Amino acid sequence: MQSRFIRYSWFLLIYNLAVVAWGAYVRASGSGAGCGNHWPLCNGEVILQSPQIKTIIEFTHRLTSGLDGLLVIALVYFAYRIYPAGHLARKFAAWSLGLVISEGLFGAAIVKLGHVATNASTARGYTLGLHLCNTMFLLAALALTAWYAIDRPAKPVSERKISWMLIVAAIGILIAGATGAITALGDTLFKAATFAEGMKQDFSEFSHPFVRLRVFHPALALIPAVLIAMFCGSVLAAQNPSANLKKLSYTLIGLVALQVMMGALNLVLLAPVPLQILHLLGADLLWITLVLLMAEQRGL
Repeated sequence: MQSRFIRYSWFLLIYNLAVVAWGAYVRASGSGAGCGNHWPLCNGEVILQSPQIKTIIEFTHRLTSGLDGLLVIALVYFAYRIYPAGHLARKFAAWSLGLVISEGLFGAAIVKLGHVATNASTARGYTLGLHLCNTMFLLAALALTAWYAIDRPAKPVSERKISWMLIVAAIGILIAGATGAITALGDTLFKAATFAEGMKQDFSEFSHPFVRLRVFHPALALIPAVLIAMFCGSVLAAQNPSANLKKLSYTLIGLVALQVMMGALNLVLLAPVPLQILHLLGADLLWITLVLLMAEQRGL
């Protein structure tokens, strides 16, 4: 039963990454208003009548998100059946349920507030950034549920310390992720025809705030990238680091390099939708790996 739960936990994390990717496509394709101002119904209908393509895209996202809620409820049920009271797999499964509920509430608020399609209000930037942070916390909770589903040896209390570099890097990734989501929205709403035009937009005082944020996002992303590289370098240079620490450190370094490359390509290629989605998934994988590295270092 426990081995099945472990596989199910990892599957659910992968499923959520797919839901995130589809949600990004909803935003990038301007399909967020595909169901009108109605929630949870789509255009006030239970069964769609002759839907447009944007309605199908948005409705599919709602269906996969709704299924996600049911899958997380099952995760909590089995976690409480398999593991004893106080077990970390139980705790993080419960957190996953709370966060998937808040995901739904964010989705409803975005629809009801009209923060979809071509809405370029500053308020939409705030809701988008908060929604992304909630999503990242959900991914972290799901990843930690799967991580602690395997019984791991605990470190002595005196050794249960997380490096300040990882804590600052985690905060930096949340900030960079939120600004990156807003930047991607700006790329969608105010798409430049050429690279030169895009650079002109970035530094124009008349450009929309979403566009001008493109200048600051790479700088904000650079801070956690440097801290992660420094910490992972110290792990790999240390004598006899644990196999998990080495594996996670190598993975993080690779993901940081991949994110830098995709960020540069986004800039040069004027942020095509497939690359935007890959860049978001890369950020999510980097975040998940960092969270697991912090869990491994703390060794609860």
